[in-house]
Amino acid sequence: MYKMIVCDLDETLMNDNGTLSEKNAAAIQAAAAKGVYFVPNSGRSYTSFQNDLETMGLRDQPHQYSISYNGGLILENKDNRPIAVNAMPHDVAKGVFAAGIANKQAATHVYTQDALYIYNPISTDSDYLQNRGVTFTTMTTPDFGQFKDLNVMKIIMALPTMADRKQMRADVEAIVDPSKLAVTYSSDRYVEFNPAGVDKGSAAVQLGQLLGISADEIIAAGDNSNDLPMLNAVGLPVSVANGIDAVKAAAKYVTVGDNNHDALAEVINKFVL
Repeated sequence: MYKMIVCDLDETLMNDNGTLSEKNAAAIQAAAAKGVYFVPNSGRSYTSFQNDLETMGLRDQPHQYSISYNGGLILENKDNRPIAVNAMPHDVAKGVFAAGIANKQAATHVYTQDALYIYNPISTDSDYLQNRGVTFTTMTTPDFGQFKDLNVMKIIMALPTMADRKQMRADVEAIVDPSKLAVTYSSDRYVEFNPAGVDKGSAAVQLGQLLGISADEIIAAGDNSNDLPMLNAVGLPVSVANGIDAVKAAAKYVTVGDNNHDALAEVINKFVL
């Protein structure tokens, strides 16, 4: 019996327009009523999906949980109470940021525990974020000192092509010891940097341990490379139909429907209800 579902949001649970379908919401509510935890496991900040938690019936609920920042932060939904904070060391974050701002094509995102700051925002990226309810502050100075007293959860760069993103990874790793980084790609637009050992999979297992749930009792659903760590860590890894080839290869089940056609309702109805 599966006791927890950890699920990516963008391009997995959410439609392309950033909305949550009625069928997905109803299935999540039914799973929760059966005592199965439904845990958003997103690269985004928890602040950006509170309205979606409301639709799921999980917003501000005790003993319900969310994972943000690719595993950087685990919260109990009641009062958004942190139960695990896996922040970047300041010197590591500073080096990643330095590589990002050196590239004039890149929109460099700095996610603190509670807010998003972007240096050099670009319109295509900003439109994508706003479509998903993500708010941010534009950085007017490249001085990283403004974050010295804040938890920096992750730093990511929006770049137009995968070749650009891979070059950014190389640029970062020329400054920061690669052994100190966890690097992933997402949404066909981002290269993402977390501290080593922190990813969606490690956070899913960490939360499971806190709840007395083994990895074999967890379902994980995703579509992109930053979801691979959680698919590789759980008992039932699932790819939505629109998942990249590597995600489909890692999955034990690939949905018939894509993210625009109630893929998560399909998973919940098949394996939980």
